[in-house]
Amino acid sequence: MTELLQQVRVIDPVSEIDGLFDVLIADGYIQAVASRISDIGSDTQIRDCQGLILGTGLVDLYSHSGEPGFEERETLLSLLQAAAAGGFTRVSILPDTSPAIDNPALVAQLQQKRGGEMRRIREIREKEKINLAPPATFTSPLPLLHLWGAITLDVAGKQMTELADLASAGVVGFTDGKPLENLALVRGVLEYLQPLGKPVAFWPSDRQLTANGVIREGPDALRFGLPPIPASAETTAIAAMLELVATIGTPVHIMRVSTSRSVELIASAKAAGLPITASTTWMHLLLDTKAVKSYNTSLHLDPPLGNLRDVAALRAGVRAGVIDAIAIDHTPYSYEEKVQAFAEAPAGAIGLELALPLLWQYLVETGEFTALELWRALSSSPAECLGQKVSAIAPDQPAELTLFDPQQTWKVERKSLYTLSQNTPWLGQQLKGHVVQIWC
Repeated sequence: MTELLQQVRVIDPVSEIDGLFDVLIADGYIQAVASRISDIGSDTQIRDCQGLILGTGLVDLYSHSGEPGFEERETLLSLLQAAAAGGFTRVSILPDTSPAIDNPALVAQLQQKRGGEMRRIREIREKEKINLAPPATFTSPLPLLHLWGAITLDVAGKQMTELADLASAGVVGFTDGKPLENLALVRGVLEYLQPLGKPVAFWPSDRQLTANGVIREGPDALRFGLPPIPASAETTAIAAMLELVATIGTPVHIMRVSTSRSVELIASAKAAGLPITASTTWMHLLLDTKAVKSYNTSLHLDPPLGNLRDVAALRAGVRAGVIDAIAIDHTPYSYEEKVQAFAEAPAGAIGLELALPLLWQYLVETGEFTALELWRALSSSPAECLGQKVSAIAPDQPAELTLFDPQQTWKVERKSLYTLSQNTPWLGQQLKGHVVQIWC
């Protein structure tokens, strides 16, 4: 199929381009990008894209899959469909499934599963036009699936997995997705992984300081009567991690940064030349502790939402590149699991289908972020954290693209979501901004 997208706003963080162009796509490749394209074949499908945005495909650094083990929360297919509906052309799942992704056999099984679903989607695409109008028959291509390999066996935190075997099996990198507090083990992991050339990601958090807390320490914790978590639970763990990186030299990605002091520590470490990258999650950029007054259990996150100073520092950190990427950390839970007291409910919220519209609405449309700054943090920068690249929107480049309508409104409800779970504080609300299509 050959398509001509006329007068679409192209946002390309690779080439630093933000402007109106015609874009010609055929056979999975970009054929031409110009102010106007008139030399086209008679079989070319012409689409008027005025008001729409065409950006490089979005890349999610880490999210949770229910499958295997918790398919009532999310299957691999529903996760990939939700990612595509949210504009993501690559999605990386954490290894805390059941069983955990800690052996090559499970890596192969999940990769084959994605391949089988992709074949099924291709069969549907032969019969129906590609679109992302939810939640009818899904006919979009599925995103590329990346698997994080577990650092410790069964994510138990005591014994290293066969890291070299997992690397050979094709994992994108290594993480447990939960804090590793045994610093001797962390040091050993950094030494062992150095020659493998795979990304390694850690979530620094001192669980003794976290204790049973569920909200960031401060006036709101007292006001809402919830057990607090001090910022030092994160910052002391980050400081220890940075000392290990400085000693050993293995590049490290720091996950789930949530405090202003953490941003300062990471900025200083980068200025000193330490080989680190960092990410925060999309909800930590949009909400602060005051939102918890609703006691909506979808606001119970780990790490918890920060205070206003934290949010400002995280936003500034993303814009400056101190925080390299925005992760979605999509964490599905069933209705029954989340209908508990705030402190008793499991931590986490869904986000693959919501992040781009809400980030665009509250960061770009307000003028706080430029379109390029946001798109870079959701596309090219997370790819770089994975040791990958995204292609520029230019002739002869693969068409890995996201078409986004920033003005289309829709309601967040069961029938409009591909994910099987509904644990989001935006449930029932009207949003502005919707993904039209992805090329993958």
